[in-house]
Parts: sequence; C-alpha cells; structure tokens
Amino acid sequence: MARTLTGVVVSDKMEKTVTVAVALLKDHPLYRKKYKSTRKFQAHDEKSTAKKGDKVLVEETKPRSRNKRWEVIEIIEKGPEV
Repeated sequence: MARTLTGVVVSDKMEKTVTVAVALLKDHPLYRKKYKSTRKFQAHDEKSTAKKGDKVLVEETKPRSRNKRWEVIEIIEKGPEV
C-alpha cells in the first residue's frame, strides 16, 4: 500500500509537475516538544489541473524522473483566485 500525504501546491510553473509542501508534526528527541517541519515534494500532475495554493492529496508511486516519486491523486480544496 502506497503512502498518501496532504499538502499545499507552492509551485506549478513546470509542465505536468507541481511542487507540494507537506507540513509534518515531529517530536524533539531530547525535549519531547512537538514542532512543525515542512518538506517539499515534486508530484506528477498529468492534466496540469492543480494550481498554486490548492490543497492536494499526493500518493507515492514508482520513480517517474530524477526527482518525481509522487503523483497528485485529487484536489481537496481550491486555493484563492488570483
């Protein structure tokens, strides 16, 4: 079963590719305090439907290129119109 993550599209300038920022909540190893960390993934978007600011669901797939290992499954929420 493939991993799925929810994130926000931060860049849609490439063809069939979007950059998705995923916020993760982590535990500090010494102080046990929770802190927020952000990772950016490049995801495949076949029809280029996801735009900057959209909240999307991405799923882990086989490598499509040097950096792309994720694919946009669905757009959960549209971002603000610019």
